[in-house]
Amino acid sequence: MPDTRLLTTAEAPPSLLAEIRGLLDRAFDGGFSDDDWEHACGGRHVVVTEGGVVVAHAAVVARALHVGGHPFRTGYLEGVGTEPGRQRAGFGSLASARAGDLVREGFELGALSTGRPAFYEHLGWERWHGPTFVRRGDATVRTPEEDDGVLVLRFGPSANVDLTAPLSCEARAGDDW
Repeated sequence: MPDTRLLTTAEAPPSLLAEIRGLLDRAFDGGFSDDDWEHACGGRHVVVTEGGVVVAHAAVVARALHVGGHPFRTGYLEGVGTEPGRQRAGFGSLASARAGDLVREGFELGALSTGRPAFYEHLGWERWHGPTFVRRGDATVRTPEEDDGVLVLRFGPSANVDLTAPLSCEARAGDDW
C-alpha cells in the first residue's frame, strides 16, 4: 500500500529532494532540466512512496494566470512523474489527484502544461481551447505552440471560466508554460 506525504519545499529534507529530482530525471528520460526543477520547487509537494522509496511526485506552485484579462490565483502542477518501472500502477494518478485537491483547497484555478492530456482529463482537468500568451513586462506575446497542451481545473471561483478565452501566464526562466 503506497503512502502519500504532503510537504513544502522548505520542509523537505535535502535527501528527499534529491530522491525526487532523481525520479523526475528518470521519468523524463533525461529531459527534466534545472529550470523544470526550479519550477517544481517553492510550493507543496505530493510524494508517493512504497516501502520507503519515492515512486511518484507532483508539485503545486502558485502562479498568476489571466483569463481574458482577469487574474486568477492559480495552483500550477509541475514535476509530475512516476518511476519508470512503476508506471501504469496508479501512483502518478494518486499523486496528481492529491495535487488537484491541494489546488482546490488553496487556489481559484488549476493549470498545467503537458504532452499527455488524456492522463489528466480522467482526473477532471480540461483542455484549454483559447489562445495562450505569455506576459513579459508590459508586452503580451502569443504562444501558439502551447495551445494544445494547456489544461485547467475549474471549480468554485473559476467554475464558469470560458475555455475559449485568451489565457496568459507570466514569463519565467525555461518553459513559460
